[in-house]
Amino acid sequence: MSFISAHVLDSVHGRPAAGIDVTLLHGSGEEIAAATTNEDGRVNDLGPETLESGHYRIIFATEPYFSGQGLETFYPFVAVDFTVQEQKGHYHVPLLLSPYAYSTYRGS
Repeated sequence: MSFISAHVLDSVHGRPAAGIDVTLLHGSGEEIAAATTNEDGRVNDLGPETLESGHYRIIFATEPYFSGQGLETFYPFVAVDFTVQEQKGHYHVPLLLSPYAYSTYRGS
């Protein structure tokens, strides 16, 4: 199982956001992994089984998602910076998304 997973929910339409490209980066900017959200809006396998403690970033490519629905968005992408503590176990990063707002939190 991947140490990092993500989930994107489209709060405008009240459904999972399928087809969003998601990239995991080390704090230095080095790409670790990339994936695309499935029909349930999830990326269950984003990177290795463990990560060292440190700073990381997940980038959600939101503009192509909204463009595909004929909608404009204020946010062409959403970057979520967070700190990993290796001994704390799995990290899940949900994103609640609309064209002009978003919210995120550490999920379980």
